[in-house]
Amino acid sequence: MTDLAFLNARRSVPSRQLGEPAPDDATLRRLLEAALRVPDHGKLTPFRIRVLRGEAKRAFGRALAQRAEENDPGLSDAKREKERQRYEHAPLVLVVSAKIDGDSKVPALEQDLTAGCVAYNLLLGAQALGFGAQWLTGWAAYDREVAKLLGMKKSEHVIGFIHIGTPSIEAPERDRPSYDEIVSVWTP
Repeated sequence: MTDLAFLNARRSVPSRQLGEPAPDDATLRRLLEAALRVPDHGKLTPFRIRVLRGEAKRAFGRALAQRAEENDPGLSDAKREKERQRYEHAPLVLVVSAKIDGDSKVPALEQDLTAGCVAYNLLLGAQALGFGAQWLTGWAAYDREVAKLLGMKKSEHVIGFIHIGTPSIEAPERDRPSYDEIVSVWTP
């Protein structure tokens, strides 16, 4: 493939702008199988994916609102409602997690990066299939009680929540770093 237009067109679509339809079961399976094709030092498969949709997704949002209130008993009604609705918009949310093998010679950072590659492949794959997607984290990605709610063991943590659906708007462009700011040639 010689044309980089696909990568140059990659955009995150805000989760609030993602609606039905989401990928059906067969399309989701194809997307997930493709997304798993990542660099994986040691063949550890240090990632897992949990699918949230329908009532389960809404129940997760309610549980997060409750957890947010436990974390901050003075949480305003507006913030509580924001937490409750966080997972209401996109019809599909994929929770990508890293499952770290602490006994492996492969550093935990490399295992995290492998899981991050899965999350990024989901963004690219959703785009390739004509869907929009956004990778979000937020406080819930770092909360151990949320990890437990999702059935994660101590060795597992959230890499991101990938929201997927059909865009209701054209994905906005944002400023990107310039080549000259990022790239340099090393010389000894």
